[in-house]
Amino acid sequence: MKKLIALLFAALAVTSVQAADDCAARAAEKKLAGAAKNSFMKKCEADGRHASAQAQCEATAKDKKLAGAAKNSFVKKCVADAK
Repeated sequence: MKKLIALLFAALAVTSVQAADDCAARAAEKKLAGAAKNSFMKKCEADGRHASAQAQCEATAKDKKLAGAAKNSFVKKCVADAK
């Protein structure tokens, strides 16, 4: 279980680096600067982390063969813990 959690956090770290690059490219494409760019980057990176955490938690729930309310509860807690 500890290895799984460590793997999850490692995957989130790699994904957040990739998301930051993607967000920076999108900000440049929109020609954002200053406060607008900072705000955009913050929201973009947060959205990316949430989606990544959601996908990782869904995969873990599938590995544990969870379904229904147990799966929903696990994924919700997992995503909250990832923040």
